[in-house]
Amino acid sequence: MGKKRNTSSLISELKRKTRKAYNSEEKIRIVIEGIRGELSIAELCRREGIHQANYYKWSKDFMETGKHRLNGDTMREANTSEVQELKGENTSLKELVADLSLEVRDLKKDPADHPEYRDVKVVLDYK
Repeated sequence: MGKKRNTSSLISELKRKTRKAYNSEEKIRIVIEGIRGELSIAELCRREGIHQANYYKWSKDFMETGKHRLNGDTMREANTSEVQELKGENTSLKELVADLSLEVRDLKKDPADHPEYRDVKVVLDYK
């Protein structure tokens, strides 16, 4: 019994690891093909190697998104790469602000220590 359980869990794990991941463009293509009606949904799903439940979930998501867009809801969720890119940009800008803030603080303490900023001293004295 233990050997059978190990075999079935091995097969399940193998199926999980070799499962095809569909990106949004592929999902949209499949849903539009289903909407066209040239093939039955069962034939389309068999050809694409997906379960019909996946097709109907994708179709529902596709229709809901379209409905929201037509109602004027133009907000969309950012994808992971956009979020990571924005986080990186945010971090670098925070570091830049911190560096410039420290530099300004040092100049305000003793501008004579920084002869390259001699002209800036006049601006700082006006405060």
